[in-house]
Amino acid sequence: MKTINIKEKYSLFDKQWHPHQIATVDDMQVIIAKIQGEFVWHKHDHEDELFQVMKGTLIMKFRDKTVEVNEGEMIVVPKGVEHCPATREGEEVHILLFEKLSVAHTGDVESDITVSEYPKI
Repeated sequence: MKTINIKEKYSLFDKQWHPHQIATVDDMQVIIAKIQGEFVWHKHDHEDELFQVMKGTLIMKFRDKTVEVNEGEMIVVPKGVEHCPATREGEEVHILLFEKLSVAHTGDVESDITVSEYPKI
């Protein structure tokens, strides 16, 4: 057992929209990512997703509304809910996610930014 310095982990990579696994808890994974711009609309039919904002403001788009998630806040996206994470123009946002190991990066959508395996750092 050892502590994990989350801020230090963000310094180990630059690529955006490319999650990195920093821990596992039973069948869950803790991942971090740097994001900027807009992701793809997608959903996860069988898994919830928890997004915690470590730096910046996450704009979580849903088909019926948009929710701002500020630094220090989190949002849970329930399974089956279509969503599209985004940021404000030019802002890089750092997020921490808790999700099952089975969650597909872009859910039910295959995209040029889809990642099939997350590097462990």
